[in-house]
Amino acid sequence: MATVDTDKEFSVFDSMAARFDVAAQKLGLDEGILRYLRTPNREIIVHIPVTMDNGRLEVFVGYRVQHSIARGPCKGGVRYSPEVTLDEIRGLAAEMTWKCAVVNIPFGGAKGGIVCDPEHLSQSELERITRRYTAEILDYIGPERDVPAPDMNTNEQTMAWIMDTYSMHLRHTVTACVTGKPFGLGGSRGRPAATGRGCMIVTDQALKRFGREREQTRVIVQGFGNVGSQASRLMHEAGYRIIGVADIHSGIYNSNGLDIPQLLEYSKENRTIEGFPESEPIGRQEILEQDCDVLLPAATENVITSKNAGHIRARILVEGANSPTTPPADDILFDRGVFVVPDILANAGGVTVSYFEWVQDRQGYFWPEGMVNERLKHIQVAAFNDVVHFGEKHNVNNRIAAYMLAIDRVATTLKLRGIYA
Repeated sequence: MATVDTDKEFSVFDSMAARFDVAAQKLGLDEGILRYLRTPNREIIVHIPVTMDNGRLEVFVGYRVQHSIARGPCKGGVRYSPEVTLDEIRGLAAEMTWKCAVVNIPFGGAKGGIVCDPEHLSQSELERITRRYTAEILDYIGPERDVPAPDMNTNEQTMAWIMDTYSMHLRHTVTACVTGKPFGLGGSRGRPAATGRGCMIVTDQALKRFGREREQTRVIVQGFGNVGSQASRLMHEAGYRIIGVADIHSGIYNSNGLDIPQLLEYSKENRTIEGFPESEPIGRQEILEQDCDVLLPAATENVITSKNAGHIRARILVEGANSPTTPPADDILFDRGVFVVPDILANAGGVTVSYFEWVQDRQGYFWPEGMVNERLKHIQVAAFNDVVHFGEKHNVNNRIAAYMLAIDRVATTLKLRGIYA
């Protein structure tokens, strides 16, 4: 099983490395290939001078880590947070490599971030930070090199600024340099709901393994941002019973099911779900431990740990967030028989439709939403089956199976290409 020093349980990079080591060992990889796969291709640190609205000059730190270019251009989001660290970005970049390989799309992994607090920045300050960050990493990104996307605290407007800055420097419009853009700038239909839709697709597949119907299935969603809210909406429309939801401030619960359309309206108007009618309040951590059939953590990293994994009562865990479960918690969940759909499979709907957006931009021809959703389902169902069959073949849990499948695909590419020297 994947193990990590308990002192480093919450390190994104150490968690990724622990799982990688177990999967690589079971694959019997050559030591040199193993070192190659673990090592990022490039790590970029930039310092971003920005004149603030009050005239004061501030300097922000930005990162872009490109983990692998073996299977194609790098792909990964850009996040804005005061908690951003190089360790976190390095780990998430590697996770993107495995995520792209699991769903078998021709990208490697990258991740970017700026150490800042968007809640205390104006729109014009965010724009200046974004544009200068883009200019600093301009030589390392682009449709054939590295394609950024939205992530924590960034959105389609952020991507529009990056696309415009990149295009102005090249003196022609390059829509394929980022994904997650507004539709009018080359964005793809179906992109906003893609990660949440992907979570529902893999949940459907998990239910089939247990002979359950959607209407019999109680779901708790932890996190009500884009992923959690879209997953809740789509699952509610499909017949699932959403009995609990938590956002960054609080949680709500109703054993008979929540009215998700009304909750979405309430959340939009009040910027919180707290106080939603026909529900009872519940703690953000307590909600994870409630009895349910499916638990969908869709917020941040490290919410299921060695401290609470023994109290998880869900039969199926679908990871909508990146790295919501720590390696020690993995072991506990496996021993308790929880069927885990790991993040690099469960939330790969976003990067899959980002791939579709990149393809459409390069073609200059855009698909109807129904086609996008149909192709997303085809890829995620195939990936789910690949992971489960790999796990059964090698007698490992789904997370290690997903890593093994992804690492095997990247390693095979490296062996075919050879090492340039």
